[in-house]
Amino acid sequence: MSSSASAIVVERLCKRYGTLLAVDDVSFAVTKGELFAFLGPNGAGKTTTVEVIETSRAATSGRVLVLGMDVAQRKSEIVRRIGVLPQGFSSFDRLTVRETLHYYARVFGSRVDINALMDLTDLRGKADAQFKTLSGGLKQRVGIAAALVNDPEVVFLDEPTTGLDPHARREVWEALKGLKARGKTIFLTTHYMEEAEILADTVAIIAKGRIAAIGSPASLTEMHADHLRLTLRMGPAESDAEGRGDGDGQRRAVAPEVVRMLGFHPTAAPDGAICVPIDSAEDVHRILAKLHAAGVGVRDIDVRKPNLEEVFLKLTGEPEVATVNGAGGRAT
Repeated sequence: MSSSASAIVVERLCKRYGTLLAVDDVSFAVTKGELFAFLGPNGAGKTTTVEVIETSRAATSGRVLVLGMDVAQRKSEIVRRIGVLPQGFSSFDRLTVRETLHYYARVFGSRVDINALMDLTDLRGKADAQFKTLSGGLKQRVGIAAALVNDPEVVFLDEPTTGLDPHARREVWEALKGLKARGKTIFLTTHYMEEAEILADTVAIIAKGRIAAIGSPASLTEMHADHLRLTLRMGPAESDAEGRGDGDGQRRAVAPEVVRMLGFHPTAAPDGAICVPIDSAEDVHRILAKLHAAGVGVRDIDVRKPNLEEVFLKLTGEPEVATVNGAGGRAT
């Protein structure tokens, strides 16, 4: 990829903290106008890498270009042309949305059209509402608008939907889609796998200081996830209907052992369901037949193709990944 087509170029980036090599020979490029998602578990080097790109931290070695400029040599010029939304954005409770954006515009010495900026982030209807009265999703949209007061070409968003309910999260997604449609380059860090899968043109996964994989969500899934996922939820067996069963607890305890006897490797989901990696529909028939023979009833089955979450788990070895519906833990 030519540098003229790239908003960001990272070449053999390394960052040491004493004897700790936090970022180890990392290279990638972000195309102008794309939404690039950067994923990684705690301690993987994700935050350090982003801070170097944003010019807030110096590299130990390697080179980083933002809009064709070296971050080590032209920091002041770069800062004027990027926008940053930090994690957990907040503002002054009693300022209205309009006043908040005027404040940030003055801080950055910008003469931005505030009305146009509110239109861009769909905030015009809340222009006179105080920040403290806004929902979580609206507050994050104010944060995105504040990151745009200098009309940046590249926008860095650090987990912009963390802690939001599903409706508010989707409001922020629409704002991000609007920015991309207007030609902004968006560099997104998130621990929501579905968010990256839906929004991103390109995903990079960093683990133990190195890039583990990079590509479109579809290509990463195709390349790294080599199985289907069967989810089973236990239900009453015939013996239960006749009053002789021991209930849901026993079914959940017995079912994994029955599945393991067939050579599969089931795991327990937070809601009590059993997740089993399988290769084909024939595996589904074998598992159900074995459970039926063991007197274990199944209330519901779901078979899905692999997704980005499974790719992340495979490449990072992390047992906990947040999902949009709140299942699982957090990987940042």
